[in-house]
Amino acid sequence: MDTGLLVLRLVAGLLIAGHGVQKISFRLGGNGLAGGTEEFRHDGFRGGRLTALAAGGSQIGAGLFLAAGLLTPAAAMAAMGVMTVAGTVKWHNGLWVQNDGYEYPMVLVVASAVLALTGPGRWSADHALGLTPWPLWVSVVAIVVGPVSGLLTRVLLHRPSVKEGTTQYAQAAD
Repeated sequence: MDTGLLVLRLVAGLLIAGHGVQKISFRLGGNGLAGGTEEFRHDGFRGGRLTALAAGGSQIGAGLFLAAGLLTPAAAMAAMGVMTVAGTVKWHNGLWVQNDGYEYPMVLVVASAVLALTGPGRWSADHALGLTPWPLWVSVVAIVVGPVSGLLTRVLLHRPSVKEGTTQYAQAAD
């Protein structure tokens, strides 16, 4: 079981962190901070550079902490939050990723939830520091607060507007 949790943590955590690196740099195929800022504007979010930095930084931090198995419930909660926002952006495209749907963000949200519930396993920073097992209530709070915070972020930062009978998203200034 510990080997499976290690593989899950490394793959999910590093993918989430890589997703964040793309938002704020030219690494891993990213378009730099300007590109990340434009992506958020295109998706209808206000906040410009600050939103891109917050999202990218959250993904990098949450992903690396998740991969290391460090403060796992908090890392999973942050990962679920940012990936829930990503899922809301793709929601209108349906589930499947070939249609630019929310399948990929959903898988990362579920993987993070599983790690919050199971714990990071023996080969983790949490275990080395004597922080495991986490109480069940901590895990439950993490899997509720993570997605709810993502949905609240969407509500607070997203600016929909209606033009010519279709939904278009207003571009936000910095």
